[in-house]
Amino acid sequence: MMQLHELKQNTTFKKKKRVGRGGKKGTYCGGGGKGQKGRAGAKFKPIIRGWIKRYPKLRGYNFNTQTEVSSINLDVLEKTFEAKTLINPEALIAERIIRKIDGRIPTVKILGTGEIKKALTIENCLVSKTAKEKIEKVGGTVKEKTKKEVLKKEPKPKAKTKK
Repeated sequence: MMQLHELKQNTTFKKKKRVGRGGKKGTYCGGGGKGQKGRAGAKFKPIIRGWIKRYPKLRGYNFNTQTEVSSINLDVLEKTFEAKTLINPEALIAERIIRKIDGRIPTVKILGTGEIKKALTIENCLVSKTAKEKIEKVGGTVKEKTKKEVLKKEPKPKAKTKK
């Protein structure tokens, strides 16, 4: 019977080759030969890749496809505003219900969750079908623009420069 001190290993350990550390062992570790790119800490991004990535692809590329839409439920309007108040994105920002996004007034959509008992006038907002029904049932009005007009982005405000 074999005992513990008689056990031997089948394979021998092969030392791992340490690459890219100078000396006469060879292998540049992917750093190439001499020069700026062969030195320690050399991390260069190919400049042309950044240029290529910025260009739009073919076929109907539209950079401004996604827009930020702030959604608000009817119960929030019920709590915040008095009866017969004009509600538009500017009024919602003034009441701090929504915030500006990148210095712009966002597109606002009013959703039909919650109950409403006050007659409100809504302008320049997208309104869901159920929300419109509930508002008009109570005696309010919805002056809705087309989706294209509401989603049209205004230009970004320019930064002030010192003279």
